Amino acid sequence: MKYLNPVVRGFYPDPSICAANGKYYMVCSSMHIFPGVPLFESTDMVNWKQIGHCLTRASQIDLCNIRSSGGVFAPTIRYNNGRFYMVTTNDSYHQNFYVYTDDIYGEWSEPVIVDQDGIDPSLYFEDDKCYFISNGNDTDGRGCIQMCQIDIETGKKLSESKFLWHGTGGRFLEAPHIYKFGEYYYLLEAEGGTEYGHMVNYSRSKNIWGPYTPYPNNPVLTNRNLGGYQIQAAGHGDILEDNDGNWWFAHLAFRQIHMWQTYHHLGREVCLVPVKWRDDGWFEIGVNGTTPIEVGLPDNIKFTPQKFSYDKTFENLDEKLDWCYIRIPHMENYKFDKNGLELKGTDVTIDDVASPTFAGIRQTEFDLDINCDVIPGAEKSGISFYMDEKHHYEVVVEKNESETFVYSRQTIGCIWQESKHHKINADKVTLHIKSEAMQYHFFFKDENGNDVFISDAETRYLSSEVAGGFTGTIIGLFAVNEKGDGVSRFEKLSVKHEA
Repeated sequence: MKYLNPVVRGFYPDPSICAANGKYYMVCSSMHIFPGVPLFESTDMVNWKQIGHCLTRASQIDLCNIRSSGGVFAPTIRYNNGRFYMVTTNDSYHQNFYVYTDDIYGEWSEPVIVDQDGIDPSLYFEDDKCYFISNGNDTDGRGCIQMCQIDIETGKKLSESKFLWHGTGGRFLEAPHIYKFGEYYYLLEAEGGTEYGHMVNYSRSKNIWGPYTPYPNNPVLTNRNLGGYQIQAAGHGDILEDNDGNWWFAHLAFRQIHMWQTYHHLGREVCLVPVKWRDDGWFEIGVNGTTPIEVGLPDNIKFTPQKFSYDKTFENLDEKLDWCYIRIPHMENYKFDKNGLELKGTDVTIDDVASPTFAGIRQTEFDLDINCDVIPGAEKSGISFYMDEKHHYEVVVEKNESETFVYSRQTIGCIWQESKHHKINADKVTLHIKSEAMQYHFFFKDENGNDVFISDAETRYLSSEVAGGFTGTIIGLFAVNEKGDGVSRFEKLSVKHEA
């Protein structure tokens, strides 16, 4: 039996995993998107189902007016004495905190602040003690991994932050996790930037405070030398032993759009590779130290074959799990029902560093066929492919007092363009988008149900290589009222992928 990577597809970066009560749980970064920190559950480590979010209230995370790709960085999930903890950073405020719950399907606590700098925090529990690990800088300003002991009830530091390891010398030392396997403490981290040079390294010590000895064959995992291979940036991740004694490493990577086109726009995704122990107490990760698309499964795993084909509709999308928003939404402008969605536009647009009326789902595959009926009431409404406020494409239905038009708008940095405006003589417009790895194709349906071409747009201009940042494309329904007032209704949504 084999499985395919990524195992969780689309904008779900920085995975962290833990085991509890016979199941496995995972969290991922969410940046400036709300709700924060998607939460997943699995019984076999390959198939993951989203069950919630850790940050569901404005009181837990301040996303007001923060830059794109700011906000919630690199969470870690841990389970100890019947309680789940999720620790993360609000990078826009340089603040590390954790929340907790005794019910993984319920709400999480208000934040508990920890006074240690750096990002990518992690927790390690041992003998009624809790250690807080993050990256940071030593007294000479050199990047390092640092740790302190904390009171898990209050977040108060019980020791000074102490330097542990400088890593192997790669740039952007990040993603530290400490584990104890046998007689050694293992300090795992990532370097090289969460890009094409990303890599995983580790060291070990018999004392949790060090000194730590590097693994002789670092990097233990990287795809940086696999030029042209679809999966790139294998790095930042977390180790877990499953209930059958198999060891795994869940980590981020991304899929580039073409062998000779080094761009990615779906975001950093979750890949899974095995961990193999050596007789000398060191371990190896991946297949020959790399992450392939296809990976063989151990014989002792009860595995349900992965399903990649889907058709996402208003009827089967979950309002609380699947839909997301740009920063903290004003929910009075959204009305979901079983047949559609009504959006009340405001004067906040997708170009603004604010919260427009925008309900989105993550784009998880290159090849999609998207249809949606728009009944315009707002001045402008339609479908957006959103990377950030400076990089997004829209199919717009614009309505004034006497006329309705359909056109596309493409925003790339400080440049934008609009296609020809097509006049519509109907109360409803069906928008149709065909998505491929390298291009989007925008259409609307005429009165006979035939496609009318609007424009094409290249996906690479929504990529992290062009836009910067750490997110991925979100397919959003939006409404704008720059001067007046109005509500647009969306019906018969279909986001279809055939594997």
